[in-house]
Amino acid sequence: MKTPESLQEAVVYFSDPERAFVYAVNLRWPDGVITCPRCGNDKHSFIKTRLIWFCKGCKKQFTVKVGTIFEDSALGLDKWMTAVWMLVNCKNGISSHELGRALHITQKSAWFMLQRIRLALKKQNFGKLGGPGREIESDETFIGGSMRNMHKRRRKQIYGERRGCVGKTAVMGLFDRDSRTIRTKVLPNVKRETLQSEILEEVKPGTSVYTDESMAYHGLAEKEYVHEVVNHLHEYVNGRVHTNCLENFWSLLKRGLNGTYVAVEPFHLSRYVDEQAFRFNTRKDENGNKISDAVRFAEAMSQIAGKRLTYDELTGKSDSPHMPETGTGTEADVPF
Repeated sequence: MKTPESLQEAVVYFSDPERAFVYAVNLRWPDGVITCPRCGNDKHSFIKTRLIWFCKGCKKQFTVKVGTIFEDSALGLDKWMTAVWMLVNCKNGISSHELGRALHITQKSAWFMLQRIRLALKKQNFGKLGGPGREIESDETFIGGSMRNMHKRRRKQIYGERRGCVGKTAVMGLFDRDSRTIRTKVLPNVKRETLQSEILEEVKPGTSVYTDESMAYHGLAEKEYVHEVVNHLHEYVNGRVHTNCLENFWSLLKRGLNGTYVAVEPFHLSRYVDEQAFRFNTRKDENGNKISDAVRFAEAMSQIAGKRLTYDELTGKSDSPHMPETGTGTEADVPF
């Protein structure tokens, strides 16, 4: 059977446990060399009846789930594959309630699945953006409830006479116009030192950096950047100077947060931002052609290894038993 190109085909394709297993193995070890996730040894024997390997190096068993976001999950690959497909290809995301109904699992399990998938969508080991002759947009936004939706008494109790972005979480974005990709980060504040430190860390000297009129960006020109500003009080575009691409991303992000997820705690927000950034960065390829759902799914699945999120780490508590971590270089009594 050919690899799936749509959600309906994906459900049928991954309903076969053997097909789902082979697909996951090929994505995790694309070169065909299967190595132990604990010790890295490629000497092993395969137990076909249980779909597990026995490593001859560390003398332990391992499955395709070990060392991935799927580790320590009792759910089958058919449900995991469908969940990944739906999350990465739904433009405004998918809620845990909706996913739970679709997969016939509890909302709590669906929420935990989605958080682990969002962790896998986060890109790591970036090089710096831009360079001489290249253009970068920089902007920030605030995520949180609106004061005007609160009762007057509660609003005064929490905020007093303060207005604006009090009580909201700041998110910074950098958009590379050449690669058409975005990088985002949740920040503790939007002070000058914080924002400019992120630009120094992520953007190469000599890059043209376009921002709004915020005072936090003043002084960038003295740090080997070509800094140009658009004053939003008078205009939104001044030649090539604008931040409209980032404004587009902020609208997509807030549409998903307000319409699909409704309320997101600040300590979980970074994963939701990473989710939207992944979809935004996988809209088109380097030649400007639209990326298909199947390619976007394969890209997400290629990032599942080497990442682990336990329920304790996610919530700080656990009321359900789970196996200990079995990551690379750790000892454990069980393989998964």
